[in-house]
Amino acid sequence: MIIRICTAIVASAALLSPAIAAEELTAQQQRMKTCNLEAKDKDLKGDQRQSFMSQCLKGGGDEKELTAQQQKMKDCNRTASEREMKGDERREFMSQCLRKDGGDQLTAQQERMKTCNRQASDKDLKGDKRREFMSDCLSADKSERRSSAAGGR
Repeated sequence: MIIRICTAIVASAALLSPAIAAEELTAQQQRMKTCNLEAKDKDLKGDQRQSFMSQCLKGGGDEKELTAQQQKMKDCNRTASEREMKGDERREFMSQCLRKDGGDQLTAQQERMKTCNRQASDKDLKGDKRREFMSDCLSADKSERRSSAAGGR
């Protein structure tokens, strides 16, 4: 009798597990499953399959139009890559490229950040020491402005 009950429980669990598993798929897992089936139906192999899967998982068919900022980012990235820019040079270029004014003029805050960043790099500061230096450097600039503004009244 106990054996029959155990067998019935095991059989029930085996029958229910696929239904439970199907409900637990995340959106990404469902997309992966769908893309795999499509690739299989199209009989894709190798590079073609890889390319198809990449596009399919990104939602390649639902290609959204880029916002102006996204398009600008894409263009700036492409230009930096074409020029083979790396590290600080690339960061500086991207900063200039993405500015609304075309990158010709820095705001006062940007100028302070640039100066403090350069000083921190010259001192080869990293991590917490760099963060502390930057905070002090930027705070010093604010206090200098306040004292000169107070004295100029």
